[in-house]
Amino acid sequence: MKILSPATFTKHRILWAVLLLSTGLLITLVFSLSQGAVPLTVSEFWQAMLHKGDPIKQTIVWDLRLPRIVAALIVGAALGMSGALLQGMLRNSLADPFILGISAGAGLIVIVMIVLQVFPIAIPLAAWIGAILTSAIVILLGRAGSGISVERLILGGVAVSSLLGAVQTTLLLLAEDGQIQIALSWLVGSLNGRGWREISTAGPYILVALLGGWLLARSVNVLALGDDLAVGLGVSLTRSRLLIGGVATLLAAGAVSICGLIGFVGLVVPHGVRLIVGTDHRFVLPLSALAGAWLLTFADLLSRLGAVELPVGSVTALLGSPLFIWLLYRRSAGLNKL
Repeated sequence: MKILSPATFTKHRILWAVLLLSTGLLITLVFSLSQGAVPLTVSEFWQAMLHKGDPIKQTIVWDLRLPRIVAALIVGAALGMSGALLQGMLRNSLADPFILGISAGAGLIVIVMIVLQVFPIAIPLAAWIGAILTSAIVILLGRAGSGISVERLILGGVAVSSLLGAVQTTLLLLAEDGQIQIALSWLVGSLNGRGWREISTAGPYILVALLGGWLLARSVNVLALGDDLAVGLGVSLTRSRLLIGGVATLLAAGAVSICGLIGFVGLVVPHGVRLIVGTDHRFVLPLSALAGAWLLTFADLLSRLGAVELPVGSVTALLGSPLFIWLLYRRSAGLNKL
């Protein structure tokens, strides 16, 4: 029996991961386009795809489901890679894209605009700007001397998120019932009604940030080795963390601006990818984007199969919470063995 070298074995695992994720994503896309409140048969689906048959079914596929699925793909890829970047930078497998206060900043801006009824058409762009500004504040709080302290960064994110979360709650108590419903759809995370306008606003930034994040794979690999070794290799810790944190923030903020606050994708996906292909971020980052796109598309499909459509953020929480508990248990068990 031929024994594979570690490098060859890892390469085979990566190829299998790409094949399985691509196949799963393709199958999920077909089901997402054909299934929902109005299920389509195979013949009806292909006729609608070819712009033939019932005009209503063509509208359902091309104008309602397709932009929603494209939004799920973009948002899932952004959250997956954002989580991988932050976990590699902070050397913490339990970190997620919202650790820099992105959710709190974006959510607060959205609630303010909804309660005050100020330019509701600009909510996606305002959410994106709010997330960026909040992350910048947290990064400033994380500065220690001439560098950035990981501990201060995490504590700053927790403090800012708690403060802005309290303000969100106060505003919701003062809002009217109709405004509360709209605000909750953003805070929970939903793809319902998302169209080409939201995609064209944040999509180009996300695509550029995805490419930029992949190009930062070497820097993430070096930071994952530890600060002392990274400095010994001639890497600027402050500059690298600012670049990685900035790209991760841009990805997560763009995702928030499209569909609101969706949790667990950035936490679960990178950890699962690393279990399969290892810790080399040259492969972890693009595969996290691919896996994130598949997971959110799959979650959106599940949210539309019931009698009542669920927010996709609730579905990802239901899927991710058990795995998060398992990760905590696995982490605690590993520490107890030391």
